[in-house]
Amino acid sequence: MAVPRAYVLFNIGAGAEDQVLKDVKSAGGVEEAYISYGVYDLIVKVRADSMDRLKELVTFKLRTINNVRSTLTLMLTDE
Repeated sequence: MAVPRAYVLFNIGAGAEDQVLKDVKSAGGVEEAYISYGVYDLIVKVRADSMDRLKELVTFKLRTINNVRSTLTLMLTDE
């Protein structure tokens, strides 16, 4: 069975990109994280041991970081 992975796209409050990037990287489960210029302010690739842990990571760790206005999660598959 494949390891659950996703890209999470963030909208962040103006001027808070660097702090949110730092907080995201310290959340655990983050493989890559980049500031982006356009519709989304931050693009993050995450991984977890199970789908439940991935949902937990996104819902309770990443989405609750200060200055995160909204997120869009794109689940990845090898199929």
